[in-house]
Amino acid sequence: MSNRIPATLIAGDGIGPEIVESAVAVLDALGSPFEWDPQVAGAAGMKAAGDPLPQATLDSIRRTRLALKGPLETPSGSGWRSSNVRLREEFRLFANVRPARTIIPGGRFDNIDLLLVRENLEGLYIGHEHYVQIDDDPHAVAMATGINTRQGCRHILEYAFEHAIALGRKKVTVVHKANIMKALTGIFLETAQQMHAERYAGRIEMDSIIVDACAMKLVLNPWQFDVLVTTNLFGDILSDLTAGLVGGLGMAPGANIGADAAIFEAVHGSAPDIAGKGLANPTALLLAAAQMLDHVRLGDKATRLREAIDDTLNLDQVRTGDLGGKASTKEYTQALVARIANG
Repeated sequence: MSNRIPATLIAGDGIGPEIVESAVAVLDALGSPFEWDPQVAGAAGMKAAGDPLPQATLDSIRRTRLALKGPLETPSGSGWRSSNVRLREEFRLFANVRPARTIIPGGRFDNIDLLLVRENLEGLYIGHEHYVQIDDDPHAVAMATGINTRQGCRHILEYAFEHAIALGRKKVTVVHKANIMKALTGIFLETAQQMHAERYAGRIEMDSIIVDACAMKLVLNPWQFDVLVTTNLFGDILSDLTAGLVGGLGMAPGANIGADAAIFEAVHGSAPDIAGKGLANPTALLLAAAQMLDHVRLGDKATRLREAIDDTLNLDQVRTGDLGGKASTKEYTQALVARIANG
C-alpha cells in the first residue's frame, strides 16, 4: 500500500499553471509525499466543464481532503461567483491563516513575523445582498446583511488560540469594530474575552484593538503584534496589509482550514497580463506548500523548503523581476531545486 498522501492539484488561471508547475517540481526535489489528482476550477473550469467549480473538482477534494491550488479568475461586477468563496463554503473552511514573514531584508520593514487568522465563512461575506428599485432605477438602494454566530466565533477563536500556543507565540490580538458595529463584531470581542478568561488566561496573552487603529499601528509599528485574529472582512483587508509589510502578495501564502478539508493557495491574483511570459514569482505558492507540509505533519520538509527559499533569494541572489532580479520562473525554480539537492 502506498505511503503517499492523496491531494488535489488545481493549476488555476493566468499564471497559475506556471507557479503550480514550479511548486510541484520543488516539492519533488524534497521527496514529495503527495499523490496528485489534477483538477480544474475558475475560468479553466468554465472552459472545460461549463462550471467554475466542476463537480469532479469538488469530488476530488472531498476524497483527498487536501488541495494545493493556483489563483482562480473571478469576474468583477458580473459573471460567476468567486470559486474561492464557494470552496470555503462547500468544505466549511472556517479558518484562513496568513503568515507574513520578512524573507528579503532591507525593505521598509525588517524582521516582520506576523500571523493573521481570519474567520472565513461569516460576517459581510455571506453574500446576502440585494437591490431595491426606486422609480426607474433598479439599483437605487444596495443592501447587505452580515451575520456572525457565537459558534462561528468560537471556532475561529479556538483555532487562533490553540494554533498560537502550538507555535510558541506569545500574544493574540483580537481585532474588531465593536464601538460602532456593536452586535456584528461585538459578539466576536465578547466571545474572545469569555474564552480567554475561561480557557487561555495564563497560557497566552490576549489584547484587543479596533480595526482602524490596528491598520494604523501595523504601518507605524508592526512589531508590537504577534498573532491577529479577526472577522472575515477585516481579515481580508488586514492580511493584504501585512503582506505589504514583507514585499507584497507575491510573498503571501494562505491556508484555508476546516474540520474535514484544507486548501492551500497563493493569495495573489491570476495576473493574466504576464501569463505565459515566464515572469511569475512562485514564492507565495511555495510558502503555501510549506504550510501544507506542516499540516500533514512533515515539519522537517517544510523547514527545508523555507530555508531553500531564503537561501535562494538571499545567498544565491536568484530573484524574479518583481523582487528586483532577472530570473525567469523556470530559472528561479531550478535554483531552488539545486539548493534543495545540495542542502
